Amino acid sequence: MGGIQSQARSTYSKLIPENSPDTASFFSFYDITEKIAIVVGMFCFGFINQITGSMRNSTLSLALFFIIALIVLLFSKLQKVVKVTT
Repeated sequence: MGGIQSQARSTYSKLIPENSPDTASFFSFYDITEKIAIVVGMFCFGFINQITGSMRNSTLSLALFFIIALIVLLFSKLQKVVKVTT
């Protein structure tokens, strides 16, 4: 989990405008949306499990969230990182 979180924060930092004087507020927003995503994901999982009676349907609904996130990332303009070796 630690590696995934560091990759997510790294990708998110590329979305922050350059020369932004207050990056802390961007990461505060990131932390809040992470907590909201946990609540929404767990609610959807439990709700769909309760309605359909199958955890498979709940898992498919969560997979839909990942597919939507992938589509959003594919259409996001990210900065390319250039490594300089000395």
